[in-house]
Amino acid sequence: MNTENVVKHLRVLWRTDRIIADIRLRHLLIGLGLRAFAALIAAFGLLMLELSAYFALVQIWSAIAAAAILGAVNFVIAAVLFVIAGRAPSGRDIELANEIHGASIEALQLEARALQAQVSGAVHHPLSTIVPVLLPLIAIIIKNLRTPAKASADATSAEARS
Repeated sequence: MNTENVVKHLRVLWRTDRIIADIRLRHLLIGLGLRAFAALIAAFGLLMLELSAYFALVQIWSAIAAAAILGAVNFVIAAVLFVIAGRAPSGRDIELANEIHGASIEALQLEARALQAQVSGAVHHPLSTIVPVLLPLIAIIIKNLRTPAKASADATSAEARS
């Protein structure tokens, strides 16, 4: 297991999650802006159309029937606009980001499996992990034990000469 690889994969995962969230947020904001603009246009357009339709229908039917027909038409138009605004985003950006996200998750899983194999190997054979650390440590201890003995021997021989 390489910690640099884990960090690299975590960074890629974090960046792709950020990109995915940014793409979704941008889509939601654009959809909301389009809905608001459509509502504004529809409000002014429907006001004029309804006024003219109401005056036309009042001459044929009663005022109540004319208002009910115009209300039903308004509901149909509003439903069509909401269906159009609620469509899923289509684009390669989100697909690419999802692919990179999946690849980084797979790489992290491979690194985790490698760590698990190392840990299980250390648990089953603890000496195999301790020996590479102990050998240099033992060599350093022996070297340090020899150095004071040499120094004290040199000091005693110098005193004897004096």
